[in-house]
Parts: sequence; structure tokens; C-alpha cells
Amino acid sequence: MDRNSQASQGYKLESQIREAYGRVVYTFTCHNKIVERLLLKNNTIKIWQIILSALTFGSFLGTILSSEVIAGLIGAIISIVLLILNSYTKNFDLVETAQSHQKSADALWKIREEYVSLLTDFDLLEATVIMERRDDLLNRTAEIYAQSPKTDARSFKEAQKALKTNEEQTFSEREIDVMLPNSIRREKNKNNIIH
Repeated sequence: MDRNSQASQGYKLESQIREAYGRVVYTFTCHNKIVERLLLKNNTIKIWQIILSALTFGSFLGTILSSEVIAGLIGAIISIVLLILNSYTKNFDLVETAQSHQKSADALWKIREEYVSLLTDFDLLEATVIMERRDDLLNRTAEIYAQSPKTDARSFKEAQKALKTNEEQTFSEREIDVMLPNSIRREKNKNNIIH
């Protein structure tokens, strides 16, 4: 398929597929960022619940053993804070929400990889085959989006930083070579090419 000229249908088709791929990668990364944030928040709350429970028990013991009003007052305040945290975790299941975002990210990962394959095979396929695969990917992506929890502006900013600055979804040739067996590394193969 000709995609050398910007006016060609092949170029336009490839551009559309590349944009769709980019949107999927952003949404995939947004879901992952929300999962990270929710699990961190959940772990932080759990740690505070343990600390506050220990402090509440300690102040309760202090009140019984010394009959101090201050210890009782501190214990009451700590108990109120602990009650608020417990109520929050009861009403907002952060782990369950994180799991639904993870499920969406997992489904989008498969779509992302299929877009990469389509772009890789682009020059080998007929336009009608490319359009069929594109339409299938668009429909399946729409189904995933319809069933997914919504992402937010904060996750988009975190995804933008992860993708543009930290290059989280990309690897250098060397990084990929390190992960591959010696027999199929590119660096090794480049060195063995006879000029």
C-alpha cells in the first residue's frame, strides 16, 4: 500500500490508525495510573487504620490505669478519626475500583498490541484488509470503553508525563536486546553483518 504521499489514501489510512493507537495507549496508561493511585491510597489508609487502632487502644488503657481526662480526650479524638477512615473505606472500596480499572487496562493492552501488529503489517496488506481490521479494532475498543470506569484529568496528566517524558511505553533497541535471547538480538546481528 502506498503511503509515501500525504495525499495518498494509504497515508490517510495509516494516519487514522496511528491516531487510534495513540488514543488507546493514552487510555490504557490513564487506567494504569488510576490503579497505582488507588492502591497507594488504600495502603496508606490501611496503615493509618492500624496506627490509629493502636493509639486508641493505648489511650483507652491509659484512661483506665490513670483516670486521666486528657488521655480520654485524646483517645476520643483518635477514635473519631478512625471511625471516619473506617466509614470511608466501607463506602468507597478502593481495591474494587482499582480492579475495574485494571480490567479495562488489560483489555486495552490487547487492543494496543493488535494496533502495533496492524501498523507493522501495513505494507503487506491490501487496503480492504486493513480497513476491516481497523473497523474491528474500533468496534472492540468502543465496547471496552462502554464497560470501563471513567478516567480523570489527573490520570491524563500522569499518563502524559509517563508517555512523553518518562517514555514508559517504549524501549530502546538495547533495552529490548537485553530482554531477548542472544540468538535474536539485533546488536549481535549488526556486528555480524559483512559489509
